[in-house]
Amino acid sequence: MWSIGFHNTGVRHLCEQPIFKVPGRYILPLEERPLRVIDTTQPNAGGAPLISLPVVDFSELTNPSDRPAALRSLAEACENYGLFQLVNHGIPSEVMSAMVDGSTRFFEQPYEERAKYMSSDMTSPVRYGTSFNQSKDRVFCWRDFLKLTCRPMAQVLPHWPSSPADFRVVAAAYAEETNSLFLELVEAVLESMGLGRDGSSIMNQFEEGSQLMVVNCYPPCPEPGLTLGMPPHSDYGFLTLLLQDQVRGLQIQHREDWVTVEPIHGSFIVNVGDHLEIFSNGRYKSVLHRVLVNATKSRMSIATLHSLPHSSTIRPPPELVDESNPRRYMDTDFASFLRYISSCEPKKKNFLESRKLAT
Repeated sequence: MWSIGFHNTGVRHLCEQPIFKVPGRYILPLEERPLRVIDTTQPNAGGAPLISLPVVDFSELTNPSDRPAALRSLAEACENYGLFQLVNHGIPSEVMSAMVDGSTRFFEQPYEERAKYMSSDMTSPVRYGTSFNQSKDRVFCWRDFLKLTCRPMAQVLPHWPSSPADFRVVAAAYAEETNSLFLELVEAVLESMGLGRDGSSIMNQFEEGSQLMVVNCYPPCPEPGLTLGMPPHSDYGFLTLLLQDQVRGLQIQHREDWVTVEPIHGSFIVNVGDHLEIFSNGRYKSVLHRVLVNATKSRMSIATLHSLPHSSTIRPPPELVDESNPRRYMDTDFASFLRYISSCEPKKKNFLESRKLAT
């Protein structure tokens, strides 16, 4: 049995020497392993079923004549898939590529430099770690991460990694761009639910809302059929904006099957989080997703999770509740989520399930 201390050093450190077998602590029970693995040498991902997600053109949301049709497409994607690809979003490609490059260089640093930011404090403004929830995971995931709290920027930025030298500048620019995009996008989401483009005071809360950036590193794995980069889960926030490289790995559960998302270069994957499912009273569904690893290529993704301020209570507005559509979830807040994941191993959509009301 490997020691916990060994595992806390992370997968990247483990792979700095040639490795030909997956250590036992990373091997999933047979029923939890992926049925198919991704073969990056094959154009069809080695037989893993692919899915082309709904595409939302952000430029149409900003064009008054195109907006009604774009809002219908947005609503349909959130209801039936829980996620979509966002194109023509307006974030400069240089900002995106600089973030990917800076993140890559962060993980390429010596372990001792990365380890400076290791912490078990979930409220820390910067946290380097491994797996999914390393204090609770029975089996570790083939993933290292860097988590950066992004609000309020002036307070958290001095705590972010100072190496590579340009990392803070690059990451702050990316955080500001994605937050601005989120605010425009969430306004469209509210309107798509019939809440009015500017009639909801909740937009004021979103402008002071929470933003967490999660940089994920998935090194090549010698036995990718035995483990996962991330287990099946849903995101806790309102919306997640995911930037990924061109290496396949993200899968969603769609119609009871696991399907691989085909990346569109320069786009964002946007997925509904648990908070939006609660806020929409179940109309928009948070998506169950997981990450596969492969034997030949490292994979990098950058997720920004956006929601209301941590002090806010999430509940559906009165317009979305009536006799024919009663409340489906109890009120929730960030403290409830922290208590939940501190008390058990988070799996699938279990946190959301714990908030359901009897109907």
